[in-house]
Amino acid sequence: MFLNTLKSAEHGRFDAAHELGHLVLHRHAAPNGQEAEQDANAFASALLMPAANVRANAPRFATIDQLMRLKKIWGVSLAAVTYRLHKLGLLSDWHYRKLYIEISSRGYRKAEPDGGPREISQILQKVFGALRDDGITKHDIAATLNVHAEDIDELVFGLALTGLDGPGPKSTSGLSSRPSLTVVSSRD
Repeated sequence: MFLNTLKSAEHGRFDAAHELGHLVLHRHAAPNGQEAEQDANAFASALLMPAANVRANAPRFATIDQLMRLKKIWGVSLAAVTYRLHKLGLLSDWHYRKLYIEISSRGYRKAEPDGGPREISQILQKVFGALRDDGITKHDIAATLNVHAEDIDELVFGLALTGLDGPGPKSTSGLSSRPSLTVVSSRD
């Protein structure tokens, strides 16, 4: 799964858990639409903010400052913490709306305050580390896939390829231009 790296680290983390929810809950493609999205959001909330842990850390009367502390515990956005507290019955409807309005008025819906570190793929690091150990460079991978090395960086968001830079492909002279793709149709 690929995540939008333009989002905050907290939103990216929730997105990853949300997509995992789809894989776990909807592997046979049912349900669809809004119900599937709600299921995946509930899964992500429960995975990242377990109910018992949320209840143990929930303040009696939540403020934005207290929510800021809680978001650090679970690595999620202020909005996600607020929503989870409300879903677990730890915030009244009125208090939830009041906090949500304050989060929005401070601009925290668009720009997450006091952001945490971005998740990094451990799998990609291991795969590309093994390739590097075998003497395979980023240029070799790009040549095999018939793309430019810069395209490989974009596909994996530069998360794991820093150690793969090398002198270039072993068996090819590299790509001088983007590959030309042709549509082929078969007629019976």
